[in-house]
Amino acid sequence: MRTARRLSALWKALGCAVFLLIGLFPIYWLVAMSIRPTDEMRGQIALIPQTLTLEHFIQLFQKQGISQAIVNSLQTTFGSLVISLIAGICAAYVLARRRFRFGIKKPLTYWVLLVRVLPPVAFTIPLYIMFNKVGILNTKLPVMLACVLINVPLIIWFLISFFQDLPEEVEESAKVDGATEWQMFTRIVLPLVAPGIAAVSMLSFMYAWNEYTYTVIFTRSPSNATVPLALALLNTEDNLTNFGLVAAGGVISVIPITLFVIFAQNYLISGLSSGAVKE
Repeated sequence: MRTARRLSALWKALGCAVFLLIGLFPIYWLVAMSIRPTDEMRGQIALIPQTLTLEHFIQLFQKQGISQAIVNSLQTTFGSLVISLIAGICAAYVLARRRFRFGIKKPLTYWVLLVRVLPPVAFTIPLYIMFNKVGILNTKLPVMLACVLINVPLIIWFLISFFQDLPEEVEESAKVDGATEWQMFTRIVLPLVAPGIAAVSMLSFMYAWNEYTYTVIFTRSPSNATVPLALALLNTEDNLTNFGLVAAGGVISVIPITLFVIFAQNYLISGLSSGAVKE
């Protein structure tokens, strides 16, 4: 019996190791290409780099101006994330807790879902016309607002279930203790749904950081280009065979997402164990 259990555990461990290797190999290859000299990328490429170099990263910052693209991406991503979270959390709480007349709650909820289901490119023409009339094209603001349009429905739909699963006794206890609506919402409700906020923040951050379509259409100046657009511009006729440069840009683009996910994941774990229903 013990031998069978050990063999079963061994096979499970081997299976997990194989899947982990398959999943992490593209990341390893990306990093290996970024620190591999250009001469080693001609002909047959070895699995392990023979020599290491940082010339691709240096070239990105000194000649390609990737630092400005990183700043632009951080501004648009965090700006859209803050606006999306404020609007989405408040809207999700209202839809989950408040009653609506004439039965418009369900149609309103499904309309929000419809905005998220449609492909982002479907909003390109109306957004372009509106932004052109307002006069904010060729700036970072249209990209930020477009990301808000896509992320807010996701946040609403994701957090509605969290607010609905939250016992109403929690809010009633806070009201009995003399808490105002704002204090109850910020100090009681939000900490209890922190896991959901952390999870939806990961998804919203990743979408805004990787947004490419709206950046290409609404941004014409290279000074307002984000990281995805800057990486796409590296793949020109001159840099088509410079795989190390493109790989270095890929590594740089992954770092902010990795750091944000690590931070949000820690907050997600802490949020799972925080808060309690007051009896």
